[in-house]
Amino acid sequence: MEKWLYVMMIQKGKSFNKVTKAVITRHVENLRKLDADGKIELCGPFKGYPGVAGMVIFKTESYEEAEALCRQEPLVAEGYAKYTLASLQVADNENNYLL
Repeated sequence: MEKWLYVMMIQKGKSFNKVTKAVITRHVENLRKLDADGKIELCGPFKGYPGVAGMVIFKTESYEEAEALCRQEPLVAEGYAKYTLASLQVADNENNYLL
């Protein structure tokens, strides 16, 4: 059986430097809710990667569900960031690394 994860790269927008503690609080609250709902595999900020704020790897049933979660991310919804979303086919011991 194929397993897929969906990788959201959060890219800094032109107004990213105006992000406030309140915006970050909304961002973290969103992550906490998604994690509690079992929708996040991994997430975190990047350092030393110009223009990219961070990444969220979603465990969702579909690309469309992950896309909807990207659009509701406060950094995106409030105009501080943009995103790209990619589908990642999981290669692991369970599927013999897709061999």
